[in-house]
Amino acid sequence: MDELFTAQNLIALLTLTALEIVLGIDNVIFIAILAGKLPEHQRARARTLGIGLAVVTRILLLLTITWIMRLTYPLFSLLGNDLSGRDLILLLGGLFLIGKSTFEIHEKLEAVEHGSAARVAVASLAAVIAQVVLIDVVFSLDSVITAVGISGNLWVMIPAILVAAVVMVAFAGAIGRFVEQHPTMKILALAFLILIGTLLVIEGWNSELVHQYHLKNYAYFAMAFSFIVEMINIRVRKQAEPISLHNRPRVAEGGLD
Repeated sequence: MDELFTAQNLIALLTLTALEIVLGIDNVIFIAILAGKLPEHQRARARTLGIGLAVVTRILLLLTITWIMRLTYPLFSLLGNDLSGRDLILLLGGLFLIGKSTFEIHEKLEAVEHGSAARVAVASLAAVIAQVVLIDVVFSLDSVITAVGISGNLWVMIPAILVAAVVMVAFAGAIGRFVEQHPTMKILALAFLILIGTLLVIEGWNSELVHQYHLKNYAYFAMAFSFIVEMINIRVRKQAEPISLHNRPRVAEGGLD
């Protein structure tokens, strides 16, 4: 037992917890957007269930780590590129994320186009949870492979995932309300998910390409920059005073009145 509390394991625990929180933000945003389509009294339940399912999925994947490692072996070749089970999951998950986010943006714009009173059809809790489970597998797979790469010790990986889950549950409500209260931020979040989906597709097709050109670093920098700019815009809009029109002085034929 004393071997668990070594400096190496503690550093791995802190590092992995931070990474799990960062990787979980994408999942929380996706869950928050889907939960926003539910009636008010079901949103908190959907967020908690979504994050809970994500935690269960990751722990189950960790416990079947031998099977996870087999997913990295090539299954077949397509256009000269070897594809494994992990690659297929990332490809399909990325395409689903791109398609779902694009549909959500289109749905938002359709509602705006038909007037602010137009209401988008309310989704059912079962439909939302089904979509959350599907995307949880994609995000969890990437998270588990990252965890194994940092520490192969289950007693380090599982606590890191649980701590990250507690943090996500604590902030999921605030993130969901913030996204719902700012329509432009919701569109930006959906654009982020399209970007993440594109990265998943590229990584599924050729993971070496993503690491060679540091595509994730560029993507996260673009997302952080866009988020900061949007936060500034929100702050400016709150502080801006309405422009008042001043009547120009009437000018008579001989000069000013």
